[in-house]
Amino acid sequence: MKSRVILVLSLLCLSLSVWGSDDRRQKWWKWPSTGKSICSSVVLPLYGNVYPQGFYYAQINIGHPPRPYFLDPDTGSDLTWLQCDAPCVHCTQAPHPYYRPNNDLVPCKDPLCASLHSGDHICDDPGQCDYEVEYADGGSSLGVLINDVSLLNLTTGVRITPRLAIGCGYDQIPGPSYQPLDGVLGLGKGKTGIVSQLHSQGLIRNVVGHCFSSRGGGFLFFGDDIYDPSRIISTPMSRDYTKHYSPGYGEIIYGGKATGLKNLLVIFDSGSSYTYLSSKAYEGLLYMVTKELSGKPIQEALDDETLPFCWKGRRPFRSMRDVKKYFKPLALSFSSGWRSKTQFEIPLEGYLLISAKGSVCLGVLNGTEVGLQNFNIIGDISMQDKMVIYDNEKQTIGWTPANCDRPPRSDTMSI
Repeated sequence: MKSRVILVLSLLCLSLSVWGSDDRRQKWWKWPSTGKSICSSVVLPLYGNVYPQGFYYAQINIGHPPRPYFLDPDTGSDLTWLQCDAPCVHCTQAPHPYYRPNNDLVPCKDPLCASLHSGDHICDDPGQCDYEVEYADGGSSLGVLINDVSLLNLTTGVRITPRLAIGCGYDQIPGPSYQPLDGVLGLGKGKTGIVSQLHSQGLIRNVVGHCFSSRGGGFLFFGDDIYDPSRIISTPMSRDYTKHYSPGYGEIIYGGKATGLKNLLVIFDSGSSYTYLSSKAYEGLLYMVTKELSGKPIQEALDDETLPFCWKGRRPFRSMRDVKKYFKPLALSFSSGWRSKTQFEIPLEGYLLISAKGSVCLGVLNGTEVGLQNFNIIGDISMQDKMVIYDNEKQTIGWTPANCDRPPRSDTMSI
């Protein structure tokens, strides 16, 4: 494995001599200039949407020969796992045949195995690493950790097959937000996260980002050479809450004005389709929204169960343009330094959606009701049409408005 890493490294950091010009390139892309030495990135297309499908997913090719799997890109968890025919004790419906594991087991004493367990982990079987991951919605996956190759294309045009530790999940308990996919793509900060593993092999910088299109699809990337850092709005990751991608505590801004809803511990979580607020903040936001609607020709749509709160007008709404006069934009304000604030803007499309019945529904949900006692989740709906970047080297979370419909350098995407 070490010889493979050394060989790939010699190919990755290239001195590029010629790059074509294209005025249509978007400004938030970072295009290397002549002669600049760079390291590469991996770009993956995303599929799906917040509504009506309810989730985004990426295709990862794993195994020898490589086989495709549709995975949920989740910045809220570390481990990448596949539903696995080991044989499978309990697996859910999946778009592809269950993953057939090889015999390359990760031993219990491996540091990657230790990172999955808290405290002094006792090895029932020294030859293998057993795992169990549990999610906020009550779902879980039980299995063993194995090593296998993943086929990835770099933005330099080089194709690599790094050996990665992934979970062979042979016993799944689906939660309420279960999606019919082959597994989870763990993008969290831990050692077992796929980006952390690629970084530890010297292949990319420890940076991951995504761009969800409100029209569906988008792209996911590992590494930092596809965007211009000078155009990114960023805030430091919390030093007190390091388990997840958190900017720390934030305050809700509604219609450009402070609301008093503050000291909210916020997590950016691409594994959540919707945004969740703790009960007090949720009820405060709902109060402000309904107060704003008072006296206007719009009323609660009790017959629309798309989401807990939907409203209807005199005629069915067809697009967000039809409701802009009734609602105001949101934002979350974070402390980004001494007397410095950074705002994460949330336009109407970032917290509302138009249902199949022509109602407008609130895409912010009560997190306390689903067990998120102390956390407030920024989900996919609020991150649409933005490039969101988690830089584990600079310890920052950044974002910038972006057109997510056309991935940068689409000719070298891993598909």
